[in-house]
Amino acid sequence: MSRILITSALPYINGIKHLGTLAGSMLPADVYARFQRARGRETLYICATDEHGTPTELAAAEKGQDPATFCAEAHDVQHRLGREFGLSWDHFGRSSSPQNHRLTQRFAQQLWEAGFIEERVTQQVYSHADKRFLPDRYVIGTCPHCGYEAARGDQCENCTRVLDPADLLHPRSAVSGSTDIEIRGSKHLFLRQSLFAGKLRDWIESKRGTWPLLVTSIALKWLDEGLQDRGITRDLEWGVPVNAFEWGPNPEGKLPDIEGLAGKVFYVWYDAPIEYIGATWEWADARAAEEGRGPAADAEWLRWWKGPEAADVTYVQFMGKDNVPFHTVGFPCTLMGVNTRETAPWKLVDELKGFNWLDYYGGKFSTSQGRGVFMDHALELLPADYWRWWIMANAPETSDSTFAWEQFRDQVNADLADVLGNFVNRICKFTESRFDGVVPEGGAPGALDEKLEADVLAKLRELTGHMEDREYRKSATALRQLWVLGNQYLTEAAPWTAIKTDRDRAAVAVRYGLNLAALFAKVSEPFIPFAAEKISAALGEPFPATWPSLDGQGVLSALEPGRKIQAPEVLFRKIEDAQVAEWRERFGGPEAA
Repeated sequence: MSRILITSALPYINGIKHLGTLAGSMLPADVYARFQRARGRETLYICATDEHGTPTELAAAEKGQDPATFCAEAHDVQHRLGREFGLSWDHFGRSSSPQNHRLTQRFAQQLWEAGFIEERVTQQVYSHADKRFLPDRYVIGTCPHCGYEAARGDQCENCTRVLDPADLLHPRSAVSGSTDIEIRGSKHLFLRQSLFAGKLRDWIESKRGTWPLLVTSIALKWLDEGLQDRGITRDLEWGVPVNAFEWGPNPEGKLPDIEGLAGKVFYVWYDAPIEYIGATWEWADARAAEEGRGPAADAEWLRWWKGPEAADVTYVQFMGKDNVPFHTVGFPCTLMGVNTRETAPWKLVDELKGFNWLDYYGGKFSTSQGRGVFMDHALELLPADYWRWWIMANAPETSDSTFAWEQFRDQVNADLADVLGNFVNRICKFTESRFDGVVPEGGAPGALDEKLEADVLAKLRELTGHMEDREYRKSATALRQLWVLGNQYLTEAAPWTAIKTDRDRAAVAVRYGLNLAALFAKVSEPFIPFAAEKISAALGEPFPATWPSLDGQGVLSALEPGRKIQAPEVLFRKIEDAQVAEWRERFGGPEAA
């Protein structure tokens, strides 16, 4: 794996993201990116805001803004909060970018020419007052099942029943409130996904055993139920325009009815995955601009995505289980279809890590209903590392995970404050008080130190293997066990006792303890980068650090005698019961779910 391309599911532009969004895509992708960089591999971590679709237009209208202004402001907020959480994107782009517009239209052109797109007429709601077709979510009315008076045309939020706009009682426009609506035909483009069923099945079957069972099960379920053609256009104003470029003839020599497609845009779930490529193009252009050049040469971004130049790239995607179908069926169909028109094919995903839900006391986090802890509020309460550690140690890999304030308090206090923070504080403070704040010299390692080296190396190899496999709960467990080894060693070596009678023996123990702290900073950095940086600074070590060698060389001897040490401030302050009570009052406990 000489080059690693990483993408996490694009956070939707509508609203600040909650902890569940972090857990399902962006944070595990960041941990993996930091790990691969530390191993010396050329790594590119790409993400972006997903900006098109009905909810964007509605949210912008509620704020009295046009969608472009709304998206620009919301993108800046999400970018800032991500950085404050330590998300180390190489680029955080926008699906509304010119690059994504061009790619989305180019791919549609090629799919049309290959015969994989066709025109169909669908029945939709038309509002005379708004003079437009209304997407399902733009139609509201009374749910025929539960009587909820603000049910949407696609689903009732009250009873969760899936609906069709025609099912609603007393339907009206969500835009104007008008009841002057009717059902009429509207022409749209459909991607003929059914033509790819066999090829998709072979591809997904080839991933059995390497992709999580969650991912292959969801993908094969869609295929087993019969792969349906999918509409890839919508009657919206905000999005990638359908008719803003020249359509070429399809294999049968036909041209689509341009008039019938006027004013339509591509469906958000068609253009959003293409933004992975578009954001890579944005990244290359941004770098070129920083260097005082014009737009980047195509080769600068295509080398990650296309043809022989991308042969040494391992492409890894991270997402929650709700996004799996679009990344194992929808986007692959697009690329497979486009690749029939390309001499150098676009790259399909190599590894896909899917996650279950992180819920709040057994109920869903909800952006629309403000239920649970969101990124901005989380950072008001505690530093990012507290959240990063708990989320990854409880990653919803094989089943759903539940956030509860009491468990969060207990685990953070035990792991971060009592184990890691206590170890670093003890060894650095003792060095300052008894060895003038420098790494001591003198003495020779004994049996206890040699056993420590063997135990640490074994655990380091275990941790590295889990990180390569993207097994986050196992990785967090192995990392914590490394920290525990340090505390156990200090307890047994007891330099504070040895120094009374054998200063050389105490010096050996302190030297090993300080080197353990340096090791902990290196291997903890993907999980808790801010604390790792503080530990590295206290020990005079470079940051970010290189992942330690697995051959055992220099693992516990990086700090040379005589180096100046300065104890850091308290790394992790314990969460108090009074804080938990306050936060439960503010955000709700089990009753909130």
